[in-house]
Amino acid sequence: AVVSTQSGHYGRDLRTHFKTSREVAQAIKGMHLRKAQKYLKDVVGKKQIIPMRRFMGGVGRHAQAKAFNTSGSLGAWPKKSATIVLDLLKNAESNAEVKGLEVDSLVVEYIQVNRAPQMRRRTYRAHGRINPFMCSPCHIEMILTETESIVAKEDEDAPKKKSKKKEARARARLGAE
Repeated sequence: AVVSTQSGHYGRDLRTHFKTSREVAQAIKGMHLRKAQKYLKDVVGKKQIIPMRRFMGGVGRHAQAKAFNTSGSLGAWPKKSATIVLDLLKNAESNAEVKGLEVDSLVVEYIQVNRAPQMRRRTYRAHGRINPFMCSPCHIEMILTETESIVAKEDEDAPKKKSKKKEARARARLGAE
């Protein structure tokens, strides 16, 4: 019997914008499951912000984004993308429970957002013309991994490493005195 320490979920053709979903995914990558869920709930309530790093054309500047050190303090509160990723996290959590994993020690190790085929509608323009009205859905794939909660800290009494250059300077000072 192989014991798995990972749990995942895959959402296909999700009716939310690819670009905002990608930014939400990058914001929670590496977070613990509970922290990511709380963060996304705060995003829906506009208490915390999603930093916009790649797809930032036309995105407004907000004071909350200063905490993330983004260029120009650009950020947004993509409610639909955040709720969909929150639902996926909930589903991945229940998958982990079924597998018998420790839910409180799960970390979002891998999350990827891909473009899905665009869906086609039409919009009616002046002078009897018709233009396409496309939507940009996405596929979201995530893997949660169980990690050890306690990490041993290194001994503080251990001697610090010095570079060869610094050691040579110290020897030169001792020789000169």
